[in-house]
Amino acid sequence: MPTGACAKRIWEPMSSLLEVKSLSVRYGRVHAVRDASIAVAEGEVVAVVGANGAGKSSLLKALMGVVPADAGRVVLLGADISTAGPGARIAAGMVLVPEGRRIVMSLTVEENLLMGAYLRTDMVAVRREVNALYERFPNLGARRALPASVLSGGEQQMLAIARGVLARPRLMLLDEPSLGLSPLLVQQLFALLGELNGAGLALLLVEQNTRQALRLSSRAYVMELGAIVMEDRPQALLDDERLVAAYLGGGNR
Repeated sequence: MPTGACAKRIWEPMSSLLEVKSLSVRYGRVHAVRDASIAVAEGEVVAVVGANGAGKSSLLKALMGVVPADAGRVVLLGADISTAGPGARIAAGMVLVPEGRRIVMSLTVEENLLMGAYLRTDMVAVRREVNALYERFPNLGARRALPASVLSGGEQQMLAIARGVLARPRLMLLDEPSLGLSPLLVQQLFALLGELNGAGLALLLVEQNTRQALRLSSRAYVMELGAIVMEDRPQALLDDERLVAAYLGGGNR
């Protein structure tokens, strides 16, 4: 496939949750995202894969409003949120679990968790959901009053995901969630993501572990040099050795 080729859309969402149209992001002279168009349906898992530096993280940050888009539209549940800030996008139903987790180590585990509910006013429901999250993540519950610095890398990632869940999103964006985790923790992480999706949460996943990401996903986009160059079913991507070598690097493991 030639560099910069237009992605052929293989699927039209029956119940559109997110529609991204011709999105571009620039950092000075660097064109990090080039005319990217993607879609995510209600309850769907979609992966964005590609080599390091392809623009995947910049795409997620632009969707969340963390970095400004140079051009393009972001439509969530039919509402154009292209000019909205991160807080408004969270309120609209989208949340980002960032690369590196972004846990505040000086705050307690519970204080970090409650940051996910900062836009909510239904505090009785928040407390109920916090308790439910502690049941789902007993290690977090046991350390709720301790500084987050006591958590292992895997526990920090679970905290970051739980924090996102507490915002009650319809769509969760995840940027390299397995980075730095042991193989066992990676398996547990993807099992958790499968559970969240089974409960109805849509996921847009950027992940270095290509095989795990594609196993979880129903569709995937391939990025190269900031552009979406292909969209296909996960197994079709994994079965194409030339595609794996050209775009997915060593992730097919």
